[in-house]
Amino acid sequence: MRLIISEKANTAKKIAGFLAEGEVREGKYRSIPHHTFEWRGDECVSVGLKGHVLTLEFPEEYSNWQKVEPAELIDAEVRKTVTEKGVAQAIKSLAKKADEVIIATDYDREGELIGVDALSLAFEANPKLMDHVKRARFSALTRGEVTRAFDELAEVSRELAAAGEARQDIDLIWGATLTRWVSRATRRYGSSFLSVGRVQSPTLVLIAERELERRRFRPEPYWEVEAGLRAGEVFTARHAAGRFKEKDRAEAALKNLAATARVVEVRERSSKRQPPTPFSTTAFLAAAANIGVSPSRAARIAEDLYMDGYISYPRTDNTVYPESLDLREVLGNLTRVEGVGEYAGRLLKAKRLSPTRGKRQTTDHPPIYPTGSALRKALRDDQWKIYELVVRRFLATLSGPAETKRTTVKLESGGEPLSAGGTVVVEPGFLAVYPYGRKPDEELPRLSEGQELEVVESRLLDKETQPPGRYGQGRLIQLMEDLGLGTKATRPAIIQNLYDRGYVHGDPLVPTETGMAVAKALKDYASEIATHEMTARLEKSMDDISEGKVSKDSVVDDSREILRRVYKHLEGSKEAFAGIVWSGIREDQVLGPCPQCGKNLVIRRNRKSGKRFAGCEGYPECRVTFSLPPRGDIIPLGRRCEACGAPEIKVIGGRRPWITCINLDCPKRQERKDGKREEAGEPSGPSKRRDLERSTTSKSG
Repeated sequence: MRLIISEKANTAKKIAGFLAEGEVREGKYRSIPHHTFEWRGDECVSVGLKGHVLTLEFPEEYSNWQKVEPAELIDAEVRKTVTEKGVAQAIKSLAKKADEVIIATDYDREGELIGVDALSLAFEANPKLMDHVKRARFSALTRGEVTRAFDELAEVSRELAAAGEARQDIDLIWGATLTRWVSRATRRYGSSFLSVGRVQSPTLVLIAERELERRRFRPEPYWEVEAGLRAGEVFTARHAAGRFKEKDRAEAALKNLAATARVVEVRERSSKRQPPTPFSTTAFLAAAANIGVSPSRAARIAEDLYMDGYISYPRTDNTVYPESLDLREVLGNLTRVEGVGEYAGRLLKAKRLSPTRGKRQTTDHPPIYPTGSALRKALRDDQWKIYELVVRRFLATLSGPAETKRTTVKLESGGEPLSAGGTVVVEPGFLAVYPYGRKPDEELPRLSEGQELEVVESRLLDKETQPPGRYGQGRLIQLMEDLGLGTKATRPAIIQNLYDRGYVHGDPLVPTETGMAVAKALKDYASEIATHEMTARLEKSMDDISEGKVSKDSVVDDSREILRRVYKHLEGSKEAFAGIVWSGIREDQVLGPCPQCGKNLVIRRNRKSGKRFAGCEGYPECRVTFSLPPRGDIIPLGRRCEACGAPEIKVIGGRRPWITCINLDCPKRQERKDGKREEAGEPSGPSKRRDLERSTTSKSG
C-alpha cells in the first residue's frame, strides 16, 4: 500500500480524486479522514495533516519566565513534540500497513520540513519505510499538475527541510531569549509582554527611523501661482518657476499677470508604459495592499484559493513563466470568468503570445497565475477581490503596452511664464484589463501657438514642504525583501505581529510610543538585532543549508554565538533599557488634556474591579474620569473630538479597529446610537443608556 501524505485534509481529498482509477473509498482514523483508491494497480491511501504536526519547544523546566534566567535558553536543548495528536496517531496507524510513502506537502522549506516531520512519525511506526520514500512536487492543485507530479516522483530534499528547521531553531532561541529578557527588564508579563524577534525587531526599527525622520523634519513654506485660462473650457496653468521660496516674489508674479495669456509653444510627446511582470509573492502582496487587503490577509486568502484549485502556489520568487506552462490553456479557462472573459478570448485568438519577464527566474514554482475559472457567487467578496487581481495580472502580462500622449503648453501673461500639461491614454493596452493605479486622463483643450486666452482667475497658493511618507504595508513588504528581512512566507506574519503587539497601528504604519521606545532601546543596547545586516547574513546561511553548502548545526551554533554577544550588551544596560521602554509605555497611556483642568488624562485601572478608565493626573483636586472600552488596545490619536472636545482614541481588537472619543455622552456618539436604534425600530435617547457608559465627575477608584 502506498501512503500519500499532504499538508491539509482537502488537498488529500483532491489528490485522491485526481489520481483514482475508479472509486474513492472514504474512511477515518478516529476523526482524521483518509481516502483509499487504486492507482497504477496499487492500493493508495491519501491523508492530510493540519500543517505542522510537530512543534519546537524548550523542555518543561525552562517554562517559568520569572525563575529561569533568559541566558539559559541560548544553549538549552530544543525538542520536537507532537501538536496534533490525532493526526500523528493516524499517520502511525496507516504507516504500519504501508510499503511506500509519498510526501505531497507544499514544495518549499516549510512544506519540506512538514513532510520530513511526518516521515519521522511514519518511520517510528514502520522503520522499513525508510528506504521507500518519494516526493511529489506540484505548483497547482489541478488534475494536470498533480498527475504530472506523480508521474515524475522525486526524492525528498533533506537539505531544504534542514534549512526550514534551522529557521525554526534560530527564531525560537532568539525570540524566547530576548523576549523574556525584555519582559523581565520591564516587568511586563502575561498578555502585556513585549516581544523581540530576529526579523521583527529590525523591521520595527525601519518603521521607527522613518518616524524619526518625520519628527525631525521642519516644513518650509513656499508659494505657487496658478491661473485659470479659458479656451472654450477652463483649464489650469501654473507659473513656470514652480515653487517660490519668497512670498513677495510670488505676489509680484501674481500681480503681473494680465487679462490674457498667449500660447508660446505647444509640444506633444508619445510614450509607452510597459505591462507588468508576472506575480512573485512580494509583488502580489504589495499589489494586494494597494487595493486595501493587508499582506497577512492576502496571504491567507491566496492559500485558500490555491487549496481550492483557483490559483497556483502563492509562495514563489519566480517572475518568469516556465516554457512548460500552457498559456493558451490558462486563457481558455479564463474565458468563463466574469468581467474578463471577452478580453481573455481576444488574447486567445492572437497568433503568438509574448508574456513579460521579470528579473528573477527560479525552478521551484512558477509565478502566481490563475489555474481555474471561478464563479463570483462561489467566493466571498475578499476572495473574489484577490482572485480577480491574480487573473487580471496574468492577462496584463500577455497584453501590449499602454500608449499615452503628453501635451505640454508654454504660455506668457504680463511677462510671466506659465505652463500647463495633460496626459491622455490613446491606446489602453494592458490597462484595459489591469486598471489598478491607472490615473484619470488630464486632457487639455486643443491649442495653437500665438493663440490668445482669457485669464478668468488667478490665485496664490500657500504651501509647505512635506515630511517623508510613512511605509504602507505593500512598500514595507518590498523593502523587507530588498534588505533580506524574512522570507516570502514569513513577512506578512511579521508585520501582523507588530500590530498585535501594539507596536504600530494604521496603514501606512504609525508606530506607537511603545514601539518607538523599544526600537530606540534595541538600537542603543542591542544594535546587532536592530539592523538588517545580521538577519540578512543568517538568511543567506539558510540558503546555503538548502543548497548543501553548510550544515544546519553550524549555522544554528553561529547564531547562538551572535546571540551571546547581544545578551552580554543587554545585561550591562538593564536599567537604562527599561527606562527607555517605560518612557514610551507611559506616553501611550496619556490620552490627552483634561477638559476641566488641562492636565493629562491617563489610562488607569479600578483597584477592585480591574476595569480601566481615563483619570486626570490632577486627582484628587480634579476628579474627572471617563469610562474606556473594556477590551482591545487603546492608541491615543493626539487630537480632540470636534463635537465635544474630548480626546479621540483608536481601539484595536475584535474584527477591526475603530475610532471614538472617550466621552460616552458625546452628542456625535449619541446621534449615531439613536440613528441605529431608529433603523432597528427601537426607542432612542438617554433612557436607553447604561449607567456604566456615562462619563462622571466622581472618583472611579
